[in-house]
Amino acid sequence: MENSLCYLQNEILPEWGRAALLDVETTGLSPDTDEILELSITLFAFERNQGRIIGIIDEYTGLREPRRSIPRRVSEIHGITMKDVRGKQLDHERIEQLIGAADFLIAHNAKFDRGFLSKLYPGVASKKWLCSMQGIDWHRKGFSSRSLQNLLFSHQIVVEQAHRADADVKGCLRLLARSNRDGNTYFCELLGDRK
Repeated sequence: MENSLCYLQNEILPEWGRAALLDVETTGLSPDTDEILELSITLFAFERNQGRIIGIIDEYTGLREPRRSIPRRVSEIHGITMKDVRGKQLDHERIEQLIGAADFLIAHNAKFDRGFLSKLYPGVASKKWLCSMQGIDWHRKGFSSRSLQNLLFSHQIVVEQAHRADADVKGCLRLLARSNRDGNTYFCELLGDRK
């Protein structure tokens, strides 16, 4: 799992945990005034006692047309334009199914993603959230930045397109599957006592 993402074809064992890693791309930084443009969510299985990521169970990525135009400065960051999202809507049933199947949710800067998601899916507020940016002491490990793009670069993890939800989710999952200097995965460290 460390170098590539495997997709599980067989039955998921009952002793495995399930978590959902997600990311949103938005029209801006405020969940009060801005909107989700793109959402990606990957449901994956993990060994509870070892904190080892086993593989991907299911995934979804979708685009959504906002009520107002996407500011140019924002489009320059993630590359999403009004042409890309015109007429598009998220599959709410599928998203709620994936969220419901997860023991907990993970995002890199969970406060940001949770703020936006709870507007569309109020049920996520009651889910347990873990933050891969705050929940791992990246600075103590010698990384000068906790930004996902810098961490991916430092670990030689290449993604298709930075700041796109699907690429960021897959990159973050590969990052969490990597082992730290103690021989444990970053995911195991993020889990802490939740294993």
